Amino acid sequence: MKEKIRGYINNPAKLEQLYRDDRAGFKSGFEDLYPEIEKSELAQYWRVRMDYNKMWDRVKKPSLIDIAVLISACFIAGFLIKIPDIFNISMSDLVFYEKNAGIIVFLGMTVYLGWYNRLGDFKSLAFIMAAFLSVTLYVNLLPAVRDNDSVNLVYIHLPFLLWGLFGLVFMDFNLKDRIRRIEYIRYNGDLAILMAIIAIAGAVLSAITIGLFESIGIDIESLYMKNVVLAGSVSIPIVATYIIKNYTALTNKIAPVIAKIFSPLVLLTAIIYLVALVISGKDLFGDRDFLLMFNLMLLGVMAVIVFAISGTSTGGKQRFNELTLFSLSIITVIIDMVALTAILYRLGTYGITPNRLAVLGSNLLILVNLALLIIDLYKVNFKNALISKVEMTIANYLPVYLIWLLFVIFGFPLIFSAW
Repeated sequence: MKEKIRGYINNPAKLEQLYRDDRAGFKSGFEDLYPEIEKSELAQYWRVRMDYNKMWDRVKKPSLIDIAVLISACFIAGFLIKIPDIFNISMSDLVFYEKNAGIIVFLGMTVYLGWYNRLGDFKSLAFIMAAFLSVTLYVNLLPAVRDNDSVNLVYIHLPFLLWGLFGLVFMDFNLKDRIRRIEYIRYNGDLAILMAIIAIAGAVLSAITIGLFESIGIDIESLYMKNVVLAGSVSIPIVATYIIKNYTALTNKIAPVIAKIFSPLVLLTAIIYLVALVISGKDLFGDRDFLLMFNLMLLGVMAVIVFAISGTSTGGKQRFNELTLFSLSIITVIIDMVALTAILYRLGTYGITPNRLAVLGSNLLILVNLALLIIDLYKVNFKNALISKVEMTIANYLPVYLIWLLFVIFGFPLIFSAW
């Protein structure tokens, strides 16, 4: 490795490839070689990069104030989610949660992450407070009707808008820094995994706790579910964020492993599903519920692709995984084209509705995104391009989704007269 680094010392792309192929070997070889090449500007850059990685590879010891802020953020989220019970609000619990659950979860996460990032700029704090207050007022002033599609679409899309708002805090409001966007994508992959692990552990603990009290004749299930489980559920993302930020060396190792295992299984499932769809002769054009499930599957597969790309990019050169992602992207485009055909048929036959327009828009956005990813993944697999280019494409496309979310949340209720 030492001689390879020496040979490519003036070739940034080759050095990056060497690093991604064998990080441990590159670090060792670079340390041995650095005294000979320290006058090179590229070598100095890699020196800074290696030192930075060492800093973040260390497991941080959280201070008492870290834990205190974490507990405070969880308490705020737990208190807010119990508002209907505490203040005996006439709004049904279900409607309250539809309108406010996402706001409460992301508010708790923002409180913790804002403190972690030492977000002290007045303009940034004012923007965050104004944004959460505006969104809360807007969604709670919407008509509380169950049969209004445009209002229901606001409930569905609002968490994604809040996800974008939380991303601004994650990136310290540096919208131009695409590297931070990539870090945010990776964070979400780690967050999903840790949330699942914490949820499983919480479910086991809950079962044991309820069982222990039942064994001595005390029934706490209803009380426990309404209080501990409900408050704990909105605290899971906050606790997961705390772990990711304070135990980086541990969490960074999870995503690459999951990506290696999960993406091939999803590819196999998608292929089998498409074959079964053709054989079954299912009427995708006339069955509204089936089309809805079909689109949910499409969104899920798209999320897996994005997660797997971020996981693959942190694990060195992985030829099999890169080919898998390329194949999965092509299969997903086929799924998307089938869904779009059915959506266009229903629009032409039954007319425009909020749901059909929302599904059409999201499918078109995903189709364009997938096309861009396929082009990049082709270059990665057959032109020796770096997979970091694929991540950059994902980062560049995120604002497009944000614009669509704003249109659905604030435009649909006006266009379709929800007020």
